[in-house]
Amino acid sequence: MASATEYDPGLEASGERADLLATSADSAEGTQIIAIYGKGGIGKSFTLANLSYMMAQQGKKVLLIGCDPKSDTTSLLFGGKACPTIIETASAKKAAGEECRVEDVCFKRDGVYAMELGGPEVGRGCGGRGIIHGFETLEKLGFHDWDFDYVLLDFLGDVVCGGFGLPIARDMCQKVIVVASNDLQSLYVANNVCSAVEYFRKLGGNVGVAGMVTNKDDGTGQAQAFCKAVGIPELASIPANEDIRRKSASYEIIGHPDGDWGPLFAGLAQNAAESSPHRPTPMTQDELLGLFDSDEVGRDVVLQPATLADLCSVETLNKPSLEVVYDNV
Repeated sequence: MASATEYDPGLEASGERADLLATSADSAEGTQIIAIYGKGGIGKSFTLANLSYMMAQQGKKVLLIGCDPKSDTTSLLFGGKACPTIIETASAKKAAGEECRVEDVCFKRDGVYAMELGGPEVGRGCGGRGIIHGFETLEKLGFHDWDFDYVLLDFLGDVVCGGFGLPIARDMCQKVIVVASNDLQSLYVANNVCSAVEYFRKLGGNVGVAGMVTNKDDGTGQAQAFCKAVGIPELASIPANEDIRRKSASYEIIGHPDGDWGPLFAGLAQNAAESSPHRPTPMTQDELLGLFDSDEVGRDVVLQPATLADLCSVETLNKPSLEVVYDNV
């Protein structure tokens, strides 16, 4: 793989300037590397598990890499079973004086190959550094020589540290897909991802936004309005449906070609593959709020400056000063 055209300044500041496994999207000729971003809990894992499964059923060779410290990306794919993470497995193997092998961390189901990078426990380390360490381990496992039609990376969009921005900052992928819904917080995250893409494009990067997947779409239209405003297509609209919710909660794949939701994920697979990398035009905060009614987001609220008197008790305000004041001589 070639080196990335740009890097994340935050990583340089933290001393993490080592070349990583996927510092370009040129891993194998014809391979599409797609990074999926979204707010935590918005449905990235659900979307990716079904998208990767559908692609495999269509005859594509697909690698799904979970890059979320929660390590839940592959859970739905494997029916709720936990997948040994690269970070934990590599550490355990090193402590035992053994080499970490591909078969220790990569598993497959019905044509989908999948693995989890993993991350530290809460309060015990930096998730971004964990991502970097996981990528370095993948490089040692020979990622450069792997041959896939699609490599799908699952990243948290509401974590702003350098490790989670690697796909965009280092040209690790050709394009990004954002997952959001018709709510302000998920669209705020989607807008931040678009801002990151635009920022690194200005620095010479090549990553673009393929589009957005609207999950739990209730028909209110804010997600579609967002896509139009920032200049990206909507790749799929997954409805707020009880059947989908129930099956997702029970770790059931619904992206079967002959299933009720097969056409939806077949369309997503086609759009994800064919959509070109768009250069978005991120919205300002006020523009983003403008997608919603004022009674929903409080746009009519007036900011009132607070004074010291508001913050302190009367006794504190009337406390005698010890400052010595000299008369002018």
